[in-house]
Amino acid sequence: MTLREQINDDIKTAMKEKNVEKRDALRLLSSAMKQVEVDERKELSDDDVIKIIQKQVKQRNDAMVQYRDAGREDLYDKEASEAAIFETYLPTQLSDEELESAIRAIIAEVGASSMKEIGKVMGAASKALGAQADGKRINECAKKILG
Repeated sequence: MTLREQINDDIKTAMKEKNVEKRDALRLLSSAMKQVEVDERKELSDDDVIKIIQKQVKQRNDAMVQYRDAGREDLYDKEASEAAIFETYLPTQLSDEELESAIRAIIAEVGASSMKEIGKVMGAASKALGAQADGKRINECAKKILG
């Protein structure tokens, strides 16, 4: 079963269980996937779906910061619950120690020795670890190691 099929099944389950919050969040996710399919005229693979989910989680996290700054706890809670639902479909994220050791291996592999070569490291790390860590964490860790 593909990730897309799993999400569609979970929408149906949430509808049967009358879980409005989960149903609405998954419908938003399904809508984002359909939009990409229509725009790019292609069938989505699991990797494409993971990228869409990561983008949606990032949007929710950015909105959460803005709502917290504005004192809108009600909207903050809604965004937080949607992000939590979306994250259940992502692969397990690497711990900080695992991420650091993986990036050290990538740095050795590409032969980077200074901050000037962070682009090579980021390219290789994003391909290798893209689903298991977001770009911001990869970048921060690479800068810490190279800096």
